[in-house]
Amino acid sequence: MGFGQGLSGLNAAAQNLDVIGNNIANSGTVGFKASSVQFADVYASSRVGLGVKVSTVQQRFTVGTISSGGQYDMAIDGANGFFRTVDGSGNILYTRNGQFSIDKNLNIVNAQGQYLTGYGTGGIGTAPITLSLPQANIAPQATDSAGFVANLNANATVIDSTATPFDPTNADTYTDTQPMTVYDSLGNSHQLTQYFVKQASDTTTGESVYDVYYTLDGAAMAPTTATGTPTVWGGATQLKFDSAGRLTTTPATQLVTLANPGGASSPAADLNININYTGTTQYGSDFTSSKTPNGYTSGEFTSISFGTDGSIIASYSNGETQNVGTVVLANFNNVQGLQPVGDNAWKESADSGAAQLGQPGTNGLALIRGQSVEESNVDLSSELVNMIVAQRTYQANTQTIKTQSDVLQNLLQIS
Repeated sequence: MGFGQGLSGLNAAAQNLDVIGNNIANSGTVGFKASSVQFADVYASSRVGLGVKVSTVQQRFTVGTISSGGQYDMAIDGANGFFRTVDGSGNILYTRNGQFSIDKNLNIVNAQGQYLTGYGTGGIGTAPITLSLPQANIAPQATDSAGFVANLNANATVIDSTATPFDPTNADTYTDTQPMTVYDSLGNSHQLTQYFVKQASDTTTGESVYDVYYTLDGAAMAPTTATGTPTVWGGATQLKFDSAGRLTTTPATQLVTLANPGGASSPAADLNININYTGTTQYGSDFTSSKTPNGYTSGEFTSISFGTDGSIIASYSNGETQNVGTVVLANFNNVQGLQPVGDNAWKESADSGAAQLGQPGTNGLALIRGQSVEESNVDLSSELVNMIVAQRTYQANTQTIKTQSDVLQNLLQIS
């Protein structure tokens, strides 16, 4: 009789206690994945076994609880996916810990100084790059289109423009006015105003008619004209409506233009704006309108947010947003083959297979939750129960060794 079986049991139970203790110690570690010990018997040529051994220590890649995090934190909401990071030496590591911050160069980094990688603005599927926040302001964009959906009051009083010519300074010469803010190529804001004048119905078709005049900061904007002294205004656009109040004018768009809208002090490119009246009606109710011009002034970077698809959205002081990159996720055919390297990170290995990169939410990859973190998946209650079982196993193996020692002592006494 030998002590081998008992000693193997002690060693296996001790390793099991080590793993359980490590799980408990990391129960508060963001992105930590608990491990469990798998045992196997030791091969023996006889039916009497030679004890036990630890066959493997397997990690449990189940999803931890998602909780609130900092501005640059992210959580992987699903089992499939790892953040891909690269250190200063170019070594690629993978982690589930989504606690990130910004370094002095505005790169997105973790606590170890490793850079988060993803797709740049070149598009999904391009070579991953280091992700960073924008350093430049967003450039202005001139207004070149504007949606305008309104209801023009069918019960408004008809204005005889022959007897009362249109004059933007005289409210008696128009039915309603609708201003909206537009921008030139330098980001300067301007007031584009539309003046609606109720006309008599078309005697040929019976359609109702509204004339529309345009000004930009008070100056006539083509097709509107303002000539002579005193000024005579002309060049109105006509909007016509059938008996059901539906717009019949085709096309339902009007190009309005003005050269050098900024003037000599701020020379900007000519403004050319297509106003789309599709959906405009003429019902017997009050005048209403919805205006959606594009264009904006320049803006400074203010904050960042993350979409569930990994998109990184920069917000600017002018209210605009811009996609500045996409977080990439990696998956592996055999995650158990990944090589742990500490700091909640793993390296690719021959057993894991090559990393398969993709955008979150595609090809089975998990989604991203911005301003959140994935907590440790350690179940403390289960681990404490496992620790009690492992402790009893250890005690039982010590009893086996003690019994063998007693038997050996008895044999020595006989001799």
